[in-house]
Amino acid sequence: MPSAQVFLCLAVMLAAAAATAQAHLQCLDNPPERSLLGGQAEAGEVVHDLPGGFRAYVTGAASSSHAIVLASDVYGFEAPLLRTIADKVAEAGYFVVVPDFFNGDFYDTSKNISEWIKSHSPVKAAKDAKPLFAALKKEGKSIAVGGYCWGGKFGAGIAKTDDIKVVCLSHPSTVTAEDMKEVKCPIEILGAQNDTSTPPKLVYQFVNALRQRNGIPYFAKIFPGVAHGFACRYNTTDPFAVRTAEEALAYMLDWFNKYLK
Repeated sequence: MPSAQVFLCLAVMLAAAAATAQAHLQCLDNPPERSLLGGQAEAGEVVHDLPGGFRAYVTGAASSSHAIVLASDVYGFEAPLLRTIADKVAEAGYFVVVPDFFNGDFYDTSKNISEWIKSHSPVKAAKDAKPLFAALKKEGKSIAVGGYCWGGKFGAGIAKTDDIKVVCLSHPSTVTAEDMKEVKCPIEILGAQNDTSTPPKLVYQFVNALRQRNGIPYFAKIFPGVAHGFACRYNTTDPFAVRTAEEALAYMLDWFNKYLK
C-alpha cells in the first residue's frame, strides 16, 4: 500500500477512535454527586418490590389517573437531579415512578462501561418492566415514559408496545432510525447541539424515519450550546445550563399534557 494511503488509513482510524472516545466521555461526563443524596428535600419516597421486582423512587398523587415512568441514565435512579425532576413532574399532577432498573448496580468509574452495558441492556429492561406497566394499567392509569440517555433506548423499546400512550427521549443513547419505524405512540426527541453520542444529524434521521409514518405524532428539538446529558445531569451553578434543563422539562411536560390529558 502506498505510504500516502497508509497515512490516510491511520488518520481515519485515529479520528474514528477519537470520536468514539469522545462519545463515551460525554455519556459518562458530569456524574451525579452522590454525597448529596438525602441532603435535599424530596417529596417522594423509595418503595420496594414493585411488580417486576423493582424498587423505585415514587412521587406524586397515587390517585392520579396518569403515570409517568422516568428511565434514568447509567447513573441510576438515586441521582439527586433526577429525583428533583421527578418531583417537578409530580407537581404537574402526575404519579411518577423512577425505577431502579440496575438493581443497585449503577455505573461508576470502577466499572468497564462496555461490560456494564452487556449486563444492563435497555432493550432487556424494557421487556423486564412489562409487569410494572401492566400493574399501572390495571390501576386505570394511562402511562408516559420519559427516558434519559440509557433510558432513551428503554423508552424507544417501550414505545414499540401498547403499554404506553406517549414517550419523550432526552439526549438518548444507542437509539437508531430503525427504532423510529416501530414506535406506536406519539414521540418527542430532545437533542443537543454538541451531543457526540446522538448528534443532530442522527436526530434528523429519526425525524426522516418518522416522517414516513402515518398517524404517529412526533416532535424533535435540538437545544443549542449544550451537550449530552443536558436535561438531567447539568451544572446547577451555570444559569444557562439550568435554564436549558428547565426548558427541556417544560417541553416534556407539554408533550405529556397533550397526549395524556
